[in-house]
Amino acid sequence: MHCQHMTAYGEPLSAADQPTPEPKGSEVLVRISHCGVCHSDLHMHDGHFNLGDGKLLDVRSGRTLPFILGHEIAGTVEAVGPEAREHITVGATCAVYPWMGCGECHRCRSGNEHLCDKPHHLGITVDGGYATHVIAPHPRHIMDITGIAPEIAGALMCSGITAYGALKKGLPYLGDGPIMIVGLGGVGMTGLQLALATLKVPVVAADIDEGKRQLALEAGAAHVFDPTADDARKAVFKSCGAPTVAIDFVGAEASLNFAQSITAKAGAVVVAGLFGGKFSLPVPMFPLRQLAILGSFVASPADARELLDLVRAGKVNPIPVHLRPLDEANSALEDLRAGRVTGRVVLTP
Repeated sequence: MHCQHMTAYGEPLSAADQPTPEPKGSEVLVRISHCGVCHSDLHMHDGHFNLGDGKLLDVRSGRTLPFILGHEIAGTVEAVGPEAREHITVGATCAVYPWMGCGECHRCRSGNEHLCDKPHHLGITVDGGYATHVIAPHPRHIMDITGIAPEIAGALMCSGITAYGALKKGLPYLGDGPIMIVGLGGVGMTGLQLALATLKVPVVAADIDEGKRQLALEAGAAHVFDPTADDARKAVFKSCGAPTVAIDFVGAEASLNFAQSITAKAGAVVVAGLFGGKFSLPVPMFPLRQLAILGSFVASPADARELLDLVRAGKVNPIPVHLRPLDEANSALEDLRAGRVTGRVVLTP
């Protein structure tokens, strides 16, 4: 098994060869064909999240170095443990649902494994997909991607379900629209495509990058806005009225402030991004505006299957994908950190 693994936080990844794991019990061994590079990989590589005011959330505990990043995984089933043979076919093309839990707690048993308090997330707490092989602990984590290009399927397990889960969180607050997509990176562009494909209200978008705003218009956004412009709020209200739902796919102080500032009364801001920072709002504004601010973290395995069905049916246009060899993982991370990526970079072991 070949991999690009992290030997020290903040330092370049290193190439390594190590024994290919053998599946035991209910485990499934997947030969990886594609692995997306996600912004969360940068946080894991740094070892922290930015909490604002110079404060950092240390996420280094519970992870043994060297460690393999990557959670947007697609490939083929290469081998299975004895308890999985009746449930999975060797040679099947698949995506791997990476947000694994203990499998025993109330959240796991109710289908919300991604919210388990004892997570076993691929590329986050256990070795992930910057490699030629990965182990999934159970066949329930293996998603059928028949009819879907593998370079797209892996990213659907993170950027895809993050966008899909955030949209579903906002649905109860959606009036006659519009809905605002804030941030047009890989996840935001996926959210835009999903909103256009599944909602009947106007879909508008905001991003600081002119090129990304143009791509959103070409994809079908009704209006686009530069959130840093002095007249950004006025431009939104004049062009389309106050959105009833704004989804922040950046998760920064500036993006969340913009999102809440243009949201209508009794509306909601859904925060799905993890860029970092700090947010405050005078307490009376919550009841006076009846404003809801919701967090959204990826989505359940059932949501993942729903999304795959939508994509398989041709209802969602794919975001741009840029393929790179696995050994270019470091340059992929650097480009993502510098904001030079439109869509998704996908590594090919």
